[in-house]
Amino acid sequence: MSHTSIRSRKSPSVRGIPLAAPLRLARPSDMWFKPATSVVVATAIPNLVLYSVGRLDLVMYTMAGSLCALYGHNLPYARRARTVVGVILGMIAGLAVALVAASLTGSTAVLIGVGALLAAGQKLLCDATRIGPPGPVIFTFVSSAALFAPQEIGQVPGHLALTLGAGAVSWLVGVAPALVRREGPERRATARALDAAAGYAAEPGHRTRRAAVAAVHAAWQTLLAAGRPTPVRTALERLVVHAETALATRAGDTAGDADADRLRDWARRTRARGPVPTPAPAPGTAAELLGVDAERAARRPALRDGAVRALLHRLAPGSPLLPVAARTLVGCALAGYLCSALGVGRPYWAIVTAASLYQANVTLSWNRALQRTLGNLLGVLVFAAVLPAARMHPLALIGFCLLFAFAAEALITRNYWLGSVAVTPMALLVLEYAGRHPAGELMGDRVLDTVIGAGVGFLAAVLVTNRRAAGRVEKALADAERARAAAVQTLAAPAPTAAALDAARRRLAGSLVELREADDAAAGEWWQRAVPQEAVLAAEQAGHRTLAATATATARQGMTAPARENGAV
Repeated sequence: MSHTSIRSRKSPSVRGIPLAAPLRLARPSDMWFKPATSVVVATAIPNLVLYSVGRLDLVMYTMAGSLCALYGHNLPYARRARTVVGVILGMIAGLAVALVAASLTGSTAVLIGVGALLAAGQKLLCDATRIGPPGPVIFTFVSSAALFAPQEIGQVPGHLALTLGAGAVSWLVGVAPALVRREGPERRATARALDAAAGYAAEPGHRTRRAAVAAVHAAWQTLLAAGRPTPVRTALERLVVHAETALATRAGDTAGDADADRLRDWARRTRARGPVPTPAPAPGTAAELLGVDAERAARRPALRDGAVRALLHRLAPGSPLLPVAARTLVGCALAGYLCSALGVGRPYWAIVTAASLYQANVTLSWNRALQRTLGNLLGVLVFAAVLPAARMHPLALIGFCLLFAFAAEALITRNYWLGSVAVTPMALLVLEYAGRHPAGELMGDRVLDTVIGAGVGFLAAVLVTNRRAAGRVEKALADAERARAAAVQTLAAPAPTAAALDAARRRLAGSLVELREADDAAAGEWWQRAVPQEAVLAAEQAGHRTLAATATATARQGMTAPARENGAV
């Protein structure tokens, strides 16, 4: 245990509100083109079919299924196939509730209440399942819009069938690249781990090491979820071992720049379409990969049960996710009712705007409120500029919607506000499929909905406190200490096996990643009890030292470990 003084530093009740930082542009994601091209293809196919039969008024229902193509692009294809099925079923369930409610009542007050409940439930389930980007906002956009669309109960099955058909297209689009590049997601995850390890090699420090540990852990999780070993996956595992070795041996040597250049070169070649780099095995590779094989075999039978237990735990009373869901419910309801009181006939965009704000903490929610407002207001101007051209022909309307769908995914990884500039005109143009609307009325309602949704939504984030954030840090801290103690005990064993070392290292790395996520969430939360910042730092530092020790022990063991039969080493 570190002798670092452990004190609880009281978090300020109110933090400064950033203005410029949330609007700065970041580097684009290394895979932005995947969701961008997928959603364009998945949208174009059903839209053109509807155009050919003269039923573009049904685009809203096919678009619900087409938007499912945005999910799962960071997952291996086998896992992605299952995940997108779950997304499609979740989309259909939310849409079914919305359509039935719309067909049974014309009360705006009731529909707003249903929309707020759906938004809160979608937020809770997406956070609990950790579905990843774009998260619950797509589900909320679809279900909220459907609540205010004219509907008869007899039409609901047919409309849901359209969504299911478009969802099937999305599923095919999502998994089709596996026929060309089966290990694409694993290659990208490995390249990120190599890049992060290179960052640590070039600039050793707590921040870069933390990022590298998280990236290496994510790479192992991706490779373990990918299915049976293949020659490419075996080569990728060897590269991740090199990234781990770089983290274990970087203490004070002078070869950092050379190490970083070599790791970045491997990362670049791993992302490319050529063969995966196959450098000489790092020390301990044989033992490490034997441990990976053992972990892969052990986790298969328990994987589903473990996932269900984890999901139920995140949904149980006391979960830190529940206050964020409560924020969503209150914020969406208040935003919708206020817009309705001000005369907006279909205030679904206020509900969507409020729902889109709620991130892990209040500070991040403020950032999103600022980004969403700026992006939507600029997007309204873009809509005004393109509307005359879009109304010239139905194919022009389809083309503009596809263009903005691509642009949204291309830009949103640079900053959310930039992506919102494309999302807003696309959402407004979708309304044109059902018939022309007065442009001034559409733009005025959208501006009003945006301002009210962002303002009221953020107010709800401030008023509905999440004092469980500090509790999550304390639990994550205890889990990290237990994982480190177990790793130390494994190291102290007379002859620890490769599987035992690998499992201990993986468990410790996962607990450190969870600790960092919990601390980051609590750091931006207002009105909470004290968070033990010094204890978190000490646990991270001690955990990183133990990770390095397990890697060193694996390297020593690897001198005598047998090679794997499949030629891994």
